[in-house]
Amino acid sequence: MSPATLQEHSSVETFFNVVETETLALFEHLSFDFLEEFDVFAPAETGRTRDHEPPEMMRGFLHCYYKDIYGILPVERELQNTVVWLSCGFDRPPSRDAVDRFLTDLEHVVDEIFDHLVEQAARRGLLDLTYCIDSTEVRTMPADQDASKCYDPTAEEYYYGCTIVSTGQKIPIAAEFTESKQAPEETAMRVTRDALAVEQPIWMVGDSAYDTLDWHDHLLAAGVVPVAPYNARNTDDPKDIEYRVEDRITEHSKDVQLKQSTLDETYNRRTGVERTNNAVKDCGLGHVRARGRVHARAQVFLALCLRLVVAITNYERGDNPGSTVISV
Repeated sequence: MSPATLQEHSSVETFFNVVETETLALFEHLSFDFLEEFDVFAPAETGRTRDHEPPEMMRGFLHCYYKDIYGILPVERELQNTVVWLSCGFDRPPSRDAVDRFLTDLEHVVDEIFDHLVEQAARRGLLDLTYCIDSTEVRTMPADQDASKCYDPTAEEYYYGCTIVSTGQKIPIAAEFTESKQAPEETAMRVTRDALAVEQPIWMVGDSAYDTLDWHDHLLAAGVVPVAPYNARNTDDPKDIEYRVEDRITEHSKDVQLKQSTLDETYNRRTGVERTNNAVKDCGLGHVRARGRVHARAQVFLALCLRLVVAITNYERGDNPGSTVISV
């Protein structure tokens, strides 16, 4: 049943008053039909078909994450609400088995779905010329045996991690789920390459954890200026510089100069990735309600997807002065 059909019925007037500026707005400018192209959502060889199509299920999960609802049972209960399942495009509410099956299949392709939404944001011109990279903690459920590498004895909590590259107005454009908060250099390099594959910026900003030669040289070779504070503790003979890029440019190019004030101003933009991290945590990344690395990773990427959907929605609705901006 489409929104246009629903509008013909006076009995659902209250429905539109409730969701016009919330969940329904999230789905107004984006189509999730591309999900049907993934093999994981194809009918089983036995001929079994799905009771509900992937686009509707995706909208259902995004609605629940927007409402801070997580887990198979809570999601299934929320989607029993007539207003909710109608706004998400269902012709009837999904069963618990349908919710569980979709999430299980989604775990195999959720990062590819994130990449698709990043492309949608890029096509709308939401990316700017400064990228920021940072890692953040992802609190786990109690006694998650897979989250054994990062433990906070004070809070008595285990953590996973997520490395995110962001740009623009709290737009995540590349990410990777990690076993601990601080990502290894290999992960940082992979996420950096993924970000550059979307669009090439002018600047790439990171904290002193990214003061590595490989990271700097890779970016410079790609025509991007890396800005990360020089970590003098990495050597017994520290250089008199503030940022590693000063030394790399001096070594590799006699024709390029960067003012200290320019580097300082650019590094100050790093607060953008912190705002992105906080926004994604509000979308569900902050504390996963799923036990086990695979399930937790799926929730993290769903939170990233929701943040992109919110950003794209706000951009599209910004063309209409009468539209309400979606929070998060």
